[in-house]
Amino acid sequence: MLKVENINVYYGNIQALSGISLDIQEGEIVTLIGANGAGKSTLLKTVSGLLKPKQGKIIYEGKPINGKAVQTIVKQGISHVPEGRRVFANMTVEENLQLGAFLRKDKEGIKQDLERVYELFPRLLERLKQQAGTLSGGEQQMLAMGRALMAKPRLLLLDEPSMGLAPLLVKTIFRIIEEINKAGTTILLVEQNANLALSIANRAYVVETGRIVLSGDAAELTSSEQVKMAYLGGH
Repeated sequence: MLKVENINVYYGNIQALSGISLDIQEGEIVTLIGANGAGKSTLLKTVSGLLKPKQGKIIYEGKPINGKAVQTIVKQGISHVPEGRRVFANMTVEENLQLGAFLRKDKEGIKQDLERVYELFPRLLERLKQQAGTLSGGEQQMLAMGRALMAKPRLLLLDEPSMGLAPLLVKTIFRIIEEINKAGTTILLVEQNANLALSIANRAYVVETGRIVLSGDAAELTSSEQVKMAYLGGH
């Protein structure tokens, strides 16, 4: 579904990603694990068109998408839930969700997807007319995910969905990520909580200083000594 081939990405003169290649099959949950600043978020931003690679190719469903405008990439079926949620604070929950469907014309489909978002996140239905900025962190995370789903993505990029949330809420968010995946959306997940990410992923890539240093089946990586020592608290 997605093939990233040997991409190099720079912030000014600083190289953030060097020679990264990965692939994602339709229906999978693939996770990127690694320390802060390793380049995981940069990779998601490059796939969604927010950053342009200097070299390399990004191929989605057989077509190159690097260098394309963000809205074109969204239209092709890729949605990005950024780190820090980035909801529109002065707009209501409902308006945020409607904005997610901005590029769509299928009124009936939009209505069905709104209902599906309310099923996944009943809390949002209770807070429809509330300004997004007044929601708790967990509710904002639900809103950011709901808004991304309103674009009807086939590939969902999730950047640090558990950041800053209470453990109980993290469990809920991860259960919902699995539900979204079971309903047919492929997921590329960046997550600091490596244990949790590996527990729901099919495969994983370990990113260190802009390079992929390990990849494999999530279960294999969970039992790898190197991964345990570096990312799973040594257990």
